Amino acid sequence: MPPAYRNPVGTLLGVLFGCLMLLSVGQVHANPRYAAIVVDAESGAVLHAANADATRYPASLTKMMTLYLLFEALEDGGLTLDQPLPVSTYAASKPASKLYLKAGSTIPVETAIEALVIKSANDVAVTVAEALGGSDEHFASMMTRKARELGMSDTVFRNPHGLPDARQVTTARDMATLALRVMKDFPQHYHYFSRTRFHWNGKTITGHNRLLDDYPGADGLKTGFIRASGFNVATSAVRHDRRILTVVMGGFTAASRDAHTADLLDRGYLRLAMQRRGDWVAQADLSGDRMALPEPMPATQPTRQLASAEADSSWSQALAAREASSMLTEPDTEMGSADDPIQALLARNDATSSGGAWAVQVGAFSNADQARSLAARAADRLASVVQGVRVAVAEAQDAPQLFRARLVDLQEGDAHTACRSLRQQGMDCMVVAHN
Repeated sequence: MPPAYRNPVGTLLGVLFGCLMLLSVGQVHANPRYAAIVVDAESGAVLHAANADATRYPASLTKMMTLYLLFEALEDGGLTLDQPLPVSTYAASKPASKLYLKAGSTIPVETAIEALVIKSANDVAVTVAEALGGSDEHFASMMTRKARELGMSDTVFRNPHGLPDARQVTTARDMATLALRVMKDFPQHYHYFSRTRFHWNGKTITGHNRLLDDYPGADGLKTGFIRASGFNVATSAVRHDRRILTVVMGGFTAASRDAHTADLLDRGYLRLAMQRRGDWVAQADLSGDRMALPEPMPATQPTRQLASAEADSSWSQALAAREASSMLTEPDTEMGSADDPIQALLARNDATSSGGAWAVQVGAFSNADQARSLAARAADRLASVVQGVRVAVAEAQDAPQLFRARLVDLQEGDAHTACRSLRQQGMDCMVVAHN
């Protein structure tokens, strides 16, 4: 079945429902390689972080730094786009993914850029490294020094391509820093990251990054995979003139990684929308930190705009259907499902406000009877856990005909106890202040 965000159905009411479902919870997926971060590129605000500072293998995300140094050389005048780079025997010997360059041949700088971005060619990475650093070992030292300059304090590079090396490590946060700096420092070259094919020796070479075609608004960056790392991706997307960057590391498959990335982007845009509305949910501190940017990222430069307003509307409708369907179907076992680590993170940071009684919200519906029925089922499950639970259906003041299913009149501690119990029983919930 294709991802739901490619099957647009639903209404604006559903989008509001999806905003509430943003805080659904679940258990962390058993994946020791998983890490992720979501950043608002304009403000640097971290919208989500899970294992963001844990040591991971970058795989071919490494090539973003190889490209960063290549872009620097272009801007400094050390290279030109049409300049031929010589291919050594050592470079030509690198394993796939590769362009199968012949020793003694050359490759133009611009084609090398395309090959690194689109094909993730390891032979090309070494060719660039030797042109800029004399050897890939010395170039790796240059990469690590540049990483320190950019604030990537937990990254060490040992090669320019990301092939296995136990000493070559990074974090999701550092990869997000690198991706942001590539966009900020070289906007004139960022367009290469949106390309999905290039021509070489009479052949059309296609790439691996399916998100560029499948996720509306996605306009670049890089995929990566080695067995030790799992499937990694750094993705940037623009919608409503706001750019969000995600880094996901450790995917079980390319498909599950992409689905999870799409889910993180969806949730990030919902959060930004809630912030603009001043919604109470936006007061939740999801991560407690902010990416350090040299200055605010431009919202629309660089960007690849959606083809039409209808496409943007389709995304909103698709998201509504996707979020709504999560209440009606059993979760799958792929990352991005109800086992999604983002949901556990959000659960630990439930929105709260000072004063007043407390409530546990278990869902939101366009039908009051459905909301009441779900709240009653939740109350039944809590009969032996928390005393004095009362069912209530609250119509959203900012969204008429949107009914929130709640258990109310609880003390704060009881509300958290109740929600923990419901989660253990497989029911989504969140603790809120009930006025």
